[in-house]
Amino acid sequence: LSLLVIFRAVEAGADRLELCSNLGLGGGTTPSLGLLKAIRKVAPIVSIMIMIRPRTGDFVYTEAEFDVMIEDIRYFRENDVQGVVLGVLTPEGDVDVARTQRLVSEALPLQVCFHRAFDMTPWHQLSQIDGLTRILTSGQGTTATSANSLNVLKDLLDLAKYRDTRIEILPGSGINSSTVGALCQALLPHGLREVHMSGGHWTDGASIWRRNGMGMGVGGASEWGIWRTNVSAIRAVKDAIDSFKV
Repeated sequence: LSLLVIFRAVEAGADRLELCSNLGLGGGTTPSLGLLKAIRKVAPIVSIMIMIRPRTGDFVYTEAEFDVMIEDIRYFRENDVQGVVLGVLTPEGDVDVARTQRLVSEALPLQVCFHRAFDMTPWHQLSQIDGLTRILTSGQGTTATSANSLNVLKDLLDLAKYRDTRIEILPGSGINSSTVGALCQALLPHGLREVHMSGGHWTDGASIWRRNGMGMGVGGASEWGIWRTNVSAIRAVKDAIDSFKV
């Protein structure tokens, strides 16, 4: 992660950062405190949400992994962040309401976003959890911009408004400068307030010499690559969104 890229992303219009490690491989895990402190030196004001996820893979956690999540929340809660991003499921694919509630209660008064584990669950279960701020969702599809996903997102936005839940619906996945216009056009009448994007891509690392047959244990095209944020992509989405403002 380049701190210069973070600084430029904020300059390009990112209003909030979701901070995680391993985004390109498995969707992100809990970042280090060192990374947070380094980012605060270059972006002291921007809102930061911390991913609470002890590993890649599914969202069914052992007791030991769950204890790590609790300790991470306690640690970051005292270190200048605005919120956390998390999600816990049961082996059957339902929201683990009791565990999620415990994590949310531990995080308060921080903001709490339930991440895209939501897209694998029945909708109604999150209404049982007190203190939830936001739901990151692709509309339970591969991307948030497909016709089916947009219909689901409309329903979620309408439901949140109708029930006065004070939970923000945050569309994410597949959002870029080519798709954000149609998404805004479809969802702004239903109360859309924010969108989520990574703006990321793989780029070659700086290593010139690479020992034949050896790698970093990942495999595939990303074996020697580095996941970078594309500042131009962020700026393009921000400009497209701003064109809808009146």
